[in-house]
Amino acid sequence: MTKDVLFEIGLEELPARFVDDAEKQLLEKTKDWLNDLRISFEKITTYSTPRRLAVLINGIAEFQETIEEEAKGPAVKIAKDGNGDWTKAAIGFTKGQGKTVDDIYTKEVKGTSYIFVKKHIEGKKSVELLPEFKTIIESIQFGKNMRWSTQTMRYARPIRWLVALYGKEIVPFEIASVQTGNRTYGHRFLGDKVMINNPEDYVSVLRENYVIADPKEREQMILSQIKELENQKKFRIPEDKELLDEVRNLVEYPTVFLGSFEDKYLKLPSEVLITSMKEHQRYFPVKSHDGELLPGFIGVRNGDNQFLETVIKGNEKVLRARLSDAEFFYEEDQKHSINTYLEKLERVVFQEKLGTYTDKVNRVISITKQICDLLEVDYETAKKAVRTAEISKFDLMTNMVNEFTELQGIIGEKYAVLFGEDKEVAQAIREHYLPKQASGILPETMAGQIVSIADKLDTIVGCISIGLTPTGSQDPYGLRRQATGVLRIASENNWNVSLESMLNITNSVYEQTNIEMQDKEEISNALHDFFKLRASFLLKEMNVETDVIHAVIENNIGVFNYTEKKAKLLSKKRNDETFKPIQEALVRILNLAKKADQFQVNETLFETESESFLYKVLQEIKDDFQQANKIANAESALDSLSKLANPIHEFFDHNMVMADDEKIRANRLALVNTIANTILEYADLSLIEWKQHQ
Repeated sequence: MTKDVLFEIGLEELPARFVDDAEKQLLEKTKDWLNDLRISFEKITTYSTPRRLAVLINGIAEFQETIEEEAKGPAVKIAKDGNGDWTKAAIGFTKGQGKTVDDIYTKEVKGTSYIFVKKHIEGKKSVELLPEFKTIIESIQFGKNMRWSTQTMRYARPIRWLVALYGKEIVPFEIASVQTGNRTYGHRFLGDKVMINNPEDYVSVLRENYVIADPKEREQMILSQIKELENQKKFRIPEDKELLDEVRNLVEYPTVFLGSFEDKYLKLPSEVLITSMKEHQRYFPVKSHDGELLPGFIGVRNGDNQFLETVIKGNEKVLRARLSDAEFFYEEDQKHSINTYLEKLERVVFQEKLGTYTDKVNRVISITKQICDLLEVDYETAKKAVRTAEISKFDLMTNMVNEFTELQGIIGEKYAVLFGEDKEVAQAIREHYLPKQASGILPETMAGQIVSIADKLDTIVGCISIGLTPTGSQDPYGLRRQATGVLRIASENNWNVSLESMLNITNSVYEQTNIEMQDKEEISNALHDFFKLRASFLLKEMNVETDVIHAVIENNIGVFNYTEKKAKLLSKKRNDETFKPIQEALVRILNLAKKADQFQVNETLFETESESFLYKVLQEIKDDFQQANKIANAESALDSLSKLANPIHEFFDHNMVMADDEKIRANRLALVNTIANTILEYADLSLIEWKQHQ
């Protein structure tokens, strides 16, 4: 016999950004919890609104599964004494399992005999275990938590009611002084306090009280109403999944409406209008079928269509006030010059220990110049990059960015064009903030790419140099995202410069400042470890195995585009049976090199043809290997190293590396070390778990 179970957490309005993740956690944790308890079920469905998280479990079994379990005890040699009697260890083991020594039997595990007993674990009634669901509710994680009243519990928002039903029976438990029951609440203004008499009634009872519990259904309601308006009015609403997800999690009963604003505001940059609508009011902008922004917006009301005209007028009034402010700021900002804004940067602190924004800009200029030299860009590109760096932050001092912070860079581009700057420089000002998310779009212009990396490296190196390395979920300066951006920009634009060379440039710029920094070696190690984590993240996204990742970035990250190529190639080779002899030879060299401390090879001390031949092949492949490295040809570089495999096998077959003669031994170890260093320029192959062996 099965029953349905319902749990609902009633809350004060959750931030929209928390809702989807919390619902996902609720689903996964509930499944794991039931499986761990050995309680079978037919289906689990989760629901969420701004005021509730709920899970409906259909067809839950009346009893836990009864199981027979084998318990392993100590080895027989410990379980029995010299006379063959059971020891205290054996007696204690059986007692702990609820058994006696009469229940013991022995089995061999990996060549050793152990004692075992079998346990019969009778399944309990499910209803007796359901109160433990309290731990699932308490374990849900949120981006930010709070305390309320006299409660010590921390949660995203205060818990106001709890529903817990097993069929029609209330499952008793308490969280934060709130007792479970069968009472829930409808829409805050349109619904009532209602009783749930059966878990299966949950969705319909809420619907009757103006709550659509399924977020996907609310989303479809919004989309269908928008589509209806599009057909009526012959305009287009650009697809915006992020905004749609947010809006559906702000309402419990969505009703779409169309508002408008005066045509005069269309003279403002479209980004200003869209930001005012989307970021501040959660409106969808309206466009013509030609893509032109129209003086209208789509809003979503949390409620029905009663008094909708009043709602529309209220929203229009709010938007009109914001657009009026934007119009004023836009006109006022143009009365000043870029230099005026740059002067103001001198009075604004970027970070207490790292100085003002002017200090930051000066460092970025210096890093930009040196990256241009490293890349060997032409004069015009370098000129544009340096100019971008010089004025990259000027818009931070404008009224518009002060009011609409999301527009930093975007306003910089708009105003730079108005002030007569080169269009590519203007575009690069906007682009130097990219990517805005780890997987976001990257700068297109070379100037934008260079300044973006210079700006990010300045922030990363500066913060880590003064001890602000991100820990856990704390990353106030977005260093992880910026480090990912550095690697992606360099890789996806095929920059043939190593990360380490760019870090060295940035470190040298900081060394010329008066900033009090940590120990130089500590900073270098911290930066390497920090970027290794970001590089690992990106390589995992490319489905590269963890051991291969360690192999290619253990010593340095290098030219990241090349590192990616090596990682993907080695990922294939680790399962390639034909590569096995090559891998064995190269790894044997790497393992033996750990015993070597000499690097100078003396050819006159060679005693056999095989060691002379190995050294000769090494000299022959070195130029090809270095050339392949230089042009980032991963396959060609590995092919060069592969030519060492047979000579290495011959060398080990015909030579005792650890010879009695000290000079001979040291010279052979030096040869091994020289080869190992060449291999390590490619990757530390000894860190790979080679699958051909298994």
